[in-house]
Amino acid sequence: MVALDYLVITVYFLILIAIGLYCARKNKKQEDYFLGGRGFGKLMQTFAAFGAGTGPQDPINSGKATYTNGMNGMWVSMYWLFVTPFYWITAVWYRRMRHITLGDWFVERYESKPLGGAYAIFGITFFMIYGSMFFSAIAKTAAPMIGSDVMVFGTAVDLQYILIPVIGIIVLIYGVIGGLTAAYLTDLIQGVCIIALSCMLIPLGLNALTNDATLNPTGEQSGFEIMAEQLPDSFFEIIGDSTSEFSLFFLAAIVMSNLIGVVVQPHFIATGGGSAKSENDARIGLVVGNFLKRFCTLGWVLTGLIAATLYADVGQLIQNPDQTWGYASMHLLGPGFRGLMLACLLAALMSSVDAYMIVGAGLIVRNLYVPFVKPTATDKECLRVARVTGIIVVAGSIFFSLAIYDMIAQLTITFWFPLVFAAPFWIGMYWRRASTRAAWITVAYCILVFGMIPYLGPIVAPGLKTNETLLVRTEMTRTVSQDIVSKSTLRREYTKAMTTWTAQFDRANNIKKAELELLKPQQISATKIAVPSSTGQELVELEVGVSRIETSAEQGGDAIFFKSVKPVDSSIAPEVVGITKINDYTTRYKLAYPSGTKFAASGNLKLNLAFFLPLGIDLAAQTNSTRNALELVSKIILPILVMIIASWITSITGKSNSPEALERFYAKMKTPVDPDPEADLAKLAAVYAEPSNTERVKLFPNSELEIQKPTTADIVGFTISVLVCFAIVGLAFVMAGIA
Repeated sequence: MVALDYLVITVYFLILIAIGLYCARKNKKQEDYFLGGRGFGKLMQTFAAFGAGTGPQDPINSGKATYTNGMNGMWVSMYWLFVTPFYWITAVWYRRMRHITLGDWFVERYESKPLGGAYAIFGITFFMIYGSMFFSAIAKTAAPMIGSDVMVFGTAVDLQYILIPVIGIIVLIYGVIGGLTAAYLTDLIQGVCIIALSCMLIPLGLNALTNDATLNPTGEQSGFEIMAEQLPDSFFEIIGDSTSEFSLFFLAAIVMSNLIGVVVQPHFIATGGGSAKSENDARIGLVVGNFLKRFCTLGWVLTGLIAATLYADVGQLIQNPDQTWGYASMHLLGPGFRGLMLACLLAALMSSVDAYMIVGAGLIVRNLYVPFVKPTATDKECLRVARVTGIIVVAGSIFFSLAIYDMIAQLTITFWFPLVFAAPFWIGMYWRRASTRAAWITVAYCILVFGMIPYLGPIVAPGLKTNETLLVRTEMTRTVSQDIVSKSTLRREYTKAMTTWTAQFDRANNIKKAELELLKPQQISATKIAVPSSTGQELVELEVGVSRIETSAEQGGDAIFFKSVKPVDSSIAPEVVGITKINDYTTRYKLAYPSGTKFAASGNLKLNLAFFLPLGIDLAAQTNSTRNALELVSKIILPILVMIIASWITSITGKSNSPEALERFYAKMKTPVDPDPEADLAKLAAVYAEPSNTERVKLFPNSELEIQKPTTADIVGFTISVLVCFAIVGLAFVMAGIA
C-alpha cells in the first residue's frame, strides 16, 4: 500500500468521528442513546440490519472457502439464508416489547431482575466473542496488503497487535460519543461501502483472467470460460454430499440452530426492529437488510472462484487461504483503491461492533448498574456510565481476538452460545406456564452441559479419558486415487514442487546442488510440466487431460466424544488390514492399530453426542458433517424439553408467575405499536385496563398458548421472503451454470 491508500483510510476515519460528534448533541435520555429515540425509518433500519449482520469475516471466509472447496463454500455465510423469512415475524416482537434491552424483556416476563442481570452477562460475553471474530478477520485480510508485521521503535511487531487496538479505539470514539444514532448513520455509509466491496473485484478479476496470456493464450475466451476450463467440476457444486463440510443435513441443523438462537442475540432489540418508528419499518428493514447480505454473498463467492483460477499456483494462498481476499485486493486494485477496499472491510467490522458496543452498554446500565448498584440513577448519570462501560465490550473483543485469533474457532462458539437463553425466550413467548424457576433451571442446564461438564468433567474424573465406550473412533482409511490433471491442478502442483525444490536447494552443499539441478521442476508448456517423482530420483511429466496424478487421502480415526483419541504409546502406527479396489484408478486401504493397543483421550468431552449412546446410533459410522448436525440437534431440543418439563412441574407446585404480570405482558405483546409515543401509551393503558379484549387475536382463545392468528401481512410477507430465498439459491445455480 502507498500513501494514497493510507490517506483514503484516514479520511474515512475522520468522517466517522465527525458523525459521532454531530450526533452527541441529540442524546438527552437513555432511549435516545441506546435506541435513537425509536425514530428510524425503513432506509436506516435496512442498513442497520445489514451492517450489524455483516462483518469482515463474511467476505473473507467466503473467499477462503470458495478458493479451497468451490461454490459449496458459500454456505459458510449463506447458512443464515432460510432464517431470513422468519425475521418478518420476529421484527414485530422487538417493536412491541417497547423495551431498551432484551434483559428488560426477561425482567418483565419472568418478574426477575437477577434473570435480567444474568442475561446481561451472557449478552456482553456473546458480543466479546462475536466481535473478536471481526477483529481477527480484518487483521488476516490486511496482512497481505500492509505486511504481516510492522516496525515499532525499531522492533518488528505482528500486525494484529497494532491494527486491532487502533480500530477498536476508532469505534469507541464515534460510538461512545454519538450512541445508536451515530452507529446507524455510519452504518448507512458503511453499508454502501460493503456493497461496493462485494462488487469491486469481480470486473477486475474477470478482466485479469481474459488478459492473462498463460490462461488465455488465444485471447478469445471469456473469464467464465477460463474458470470452467481451469477449475475441477467439483468447484461448481452448490450442495455437497454427506461427506462434504456442508452437507444438506448439517445445513438444516445450522439453520434450525440459528433460528432458535438468533432471537436472543442482544443486538436484535435494536437492529431487529426495536429502534424503528413502526412495525412495518421494523419488518421491511430487518428482512431487506438481511437479503442484501445474501446477494452480496454471491459476489464474494464469484470473487473466490476468480481467485481460485487466477491464483491457483500462489504458494502463499495454498499455505494460507485466509489471505485470499487480501491477496486479490492487493494485486487487482490500484493505488487508492486498495485503501478503499481496506476501508470497506473496516466498515464491515465497525458497522457491527458499534451496535454491539452500544447495546452491550445498555445491558450493563439497565440490567446490572441500575437494579443492583444505584436504583436512583438519573438518565444523565446512566448515559455517563454507558459511555464508560461501552469500552468493556470493545476491549473484550480485542482481548479474545488476540488470544484466539482463529475465525473458525470463534464462529463455532457462536453456533451454540445463544442457545443458553433461547428456550426460556421461546417458551416464555408462547406459553403462560413458563416460569422463572424453569428459566433458571434451563440456563443452568445449558451452562453445565454446553460448557462446564465438557471442560471440567475429564479433569475431575480422569477415568473418562480411558473409558472404552468413550474412546470409540471412526474407521481409518487411506484412499489412493489417480485423478486426471486439470489446468489449475497442474499450476498448483508446479508451485508446490518448485517450493519444495527451492527449499532443498538452499540447504544443500555444492555437490548436492549439482544433483538437484537435474531435478528442477520445468514448465514445458501451458498444459505440461515436469516435476520430481514420488521417489525424488527422476522427473516425470504431467499433462492436462492426459496424465493422472496420484493423491493419497487418509480419513477417519476421528474421536467421537473427545477432540482426539490416540495410542498411549505414540510410536505405534496403524497397519493395513484390508484392501478394496473402488475402480481402475482408486484403491481404498483399511487401517487399524495392532490388537491390544491402549488409547487415551484429550480435549473436552462432547457430552451432547454422548446423549445419543442410549439410542443405539452408531456414531462412528456417521460422517463428520452428520455428527456435527446431531450435536447441534441435541443442543437445540434438550434445553426446550428441560424448560417445558421444569415449567410444568413448577406450575403444579404453585410456583408460576403472577397472573396479573402475565396478563399485562401478553396484552402488550398482542397490541400493535402506534408510531406516536403518546398515542401508544394511551393505547396500552386501555389494553391494560381490559386485557381480555386481546383474546380475539389468539389462535387458541382462552388457552395457555399465546400463539397469535397470522394476519394477511404476516402470510404475504413470509411467503414472498421464502420465494426470495429460493431465487437467491437459483441465482447461485445460474452462476455455476454460466461458469
